[in-house]
Amino acid sequence: MAQQTRQTTQLGVLGELTRLSAALEANAGELVHLEGTRLRFAQLVHEAEQTARHQIALAAEKQEESRRLERLLIEGRRLFTGLSRLLREFYGTGSEKLVEFGLQPFRGRSPRTPLPPPEVEAVETPAPDNSKV
Repeated sequence: MAQQTRQTTQLGVLGELTRLSAALEANAGELVHLEGTRLRFAQLVHEAEQTARHQIALAAEKQEESRRLERLLIEGRRLFTGLSRLLREFYGTGSEKLVEFGLQPFRGRSPRTPLPPPEVEAVETPAPDNSKV
């Protein structure tokens, strides 16, 4: 007799359970003493199948909602940009009122720090040759 490998994925386990439930139902006449357990098992398998279908539907719905959310966020960013420009126009670019809307007012540029002077390498000059006098 060949040994069956056990399924580890949810879908694989559900397939095994479904096959066993179908086999039990097909042989219900011979297994009268297991009728209560068989019916309980069939109900459990049916609920598991319904739950799996619902889970798949929710996954598809989640993908649709994720795409919808992405579209809404893109549109929100566009509107935010437009509104921020309108608010800057209305209040002025340097108004502290912009902080209330989460915008940075223009406070001027910081003074530019001067660069340090470049270091000049000292070049040794040869001492004058006084021996030719």
